[in-house]
Amino acid sequence: MGKKYTDSAKLIDSQKLYDPEEAVALVKQTAKAKFDETIEISLRMGVDPRHADQQIRGTVVLPNGTGKKLTVLVFAKGPKADEAQAAGADFVGAEDMVAKIQGGWFGFDVCVATPDMMGVVGRLGRVLGPKGLMPNPKTGTVTMDLTRAIADIKAGKVEYRVDKTAIIHCPLGKASFTETALNENLRTLMEAIIKAKPATAKGTYIRSAVISSTMGPGIKLNALKF
Repeated sequence: MGKKYTDSAKLIDSQKLYDPEEAVALVKQTAKAKFDETIEISLRMGVDPRHADQQIRGTVVLPNGTGKKLTVLVFAKGPKADEAQAAGADFVGAEDMVAKIQGGWFGFDVCVATPDMMGVVGRLGRVLGPKGLMPNPKTGTVTMDLTRAIADIKAGKVEYRVDKTAIIHCPLGKASFTETALNENLRTLMEAIIKAKPATAKGTYIRSAVISSTMGPGIKLNALKF
């Protein structure tokens, strides 16, 4: 461990469950890297991801954004392509974009498509799927309302999804954000995840929660405070 990490770790009681506001204040203190570190949360959920009825997945627009400028690719044709351009999409296309991606190009962070284009986009399933870039109706990235989809993404929409080990990782913002901004983002995200609780989930829904900066130590949260 580096000196900065060791110094930061001394500020944290590893046995304590911190209230959200206290944890946010601490995570800003422990973000000591020379770049603007990302603040993220990791949640261990009380679900069994092997069962389809215990999946947790959705999106939420963080009120203060993520601090990251996202590049959006839209698959659309005709008037919908024009709409995407007007809404601020960084790249718009159809078969031409499929060929470009098949050639190894990945100059985008989020991929959106109109429903009629999914037959074309489907050719990229093996490429986009593993990278988490495949458009999906459940996350609002397969839609006819391109204007809203692009606006939400640019405003700071994030996806939360439980992985096969029952963990959810999600960004909350940057270390340069104010405590108020980070707390608002944290509350908004947690409310969405709690609301998304599967009906079949039994026992403790959120078993543990930890926030940290990119290079800093984890800080345990009291999940009962949400």
